[in-house]
Amino acid sequence: MDDDSSGGPGAQWRVRGVSVEGYRHRRTGTPCQDAWLYTVSGPPEDSVTVLAVADGAGSRARSDEGSALAVRLAVECFTRRSAEVPPTASGVRAALREAFLDVREEFLRRTGDESNDFATTLTVAVLTPRWIGYLSVGDGFVVLRAGTVDGVRQFHLLPQPAAASEYSNETVFLTSTDAERWVRTACVRDPEVDGVLLSTDGLAQIALTWVDGQPQQPRASFVAAMLRTLDSPGADPDEDDEALAVLLRSDKLTAVNADDKTLLRAVRP
Repeated sequence: MDDDSSGGPGAQWRVRGVSVEGYRHRRTGTPCQDAWLYTVSGPPEDSVTVLAVADGAGSRARSDEGSALAVRLAVECFTRRSAEVPPTASGVRAALREAFLDVREEFLRRTGDESNDFATTLTVAVLTPRWIGYLSVGDGFVVLRAGTVDGVRQFHLLPQPAAASEYSNETVFLTSTDAERWVRTACVRDPEVDGVLLSTDGLAQIALTWVDGQPQQPRASFVAAMLRTLDSPGADPDEDDEALAVLLRSDKLTAVNADDKTLLRAVRP
């Protein structure tokens, strides 16, 4: 995948998302501080799908409200900016940054002097017929499914934002003073992309492989399974979502990470 290959034909995406509260929050009765949202705009042959996930800071009093506000603003602002994108990779990345600034400005306006109480990360993917855009601040991540090698599906982790410091537990939030400095963007033009997975960091240890404390690549078995359930959904999508929620709350996944967990997935049928 690169910035120079041509985009594929317009296509509608099948999208489903699930967020579950982590073990600590279930034990204390604290609401889930993750959020997700998506929107589809434009005609079917030229539609734009915007996907957003956010992870509210666990130590902040109103972070669950912050994550919900962040994804609402993201789908609005990134949809609007996508209509203004010049047909170049640099133009896409510039538009993504402008959309981020729109989100941040409105978020700070609405939360005012208490903005730090609403602190949250934000990860966004914009799916268009010609390009896929990605922006992240904080520790969310995006994996793309694109093509095969010798009949084996290939998965690609989009670039992660740099760590804010040498301490892995320090995260940059939408409300951080220098948030724009830590934003990471990417533009992908690859007609073989037919699956997209966004997640908050509660699934990072399960969905990614790690070396020296840094994520390296997708864990193909996990990501493939998560997208495959959307490729071949059951008769009742709500039942599928509930089955996924049960898995995300399972002892096996909780033993690896007890935080809230979110999966937002999109596939081309």
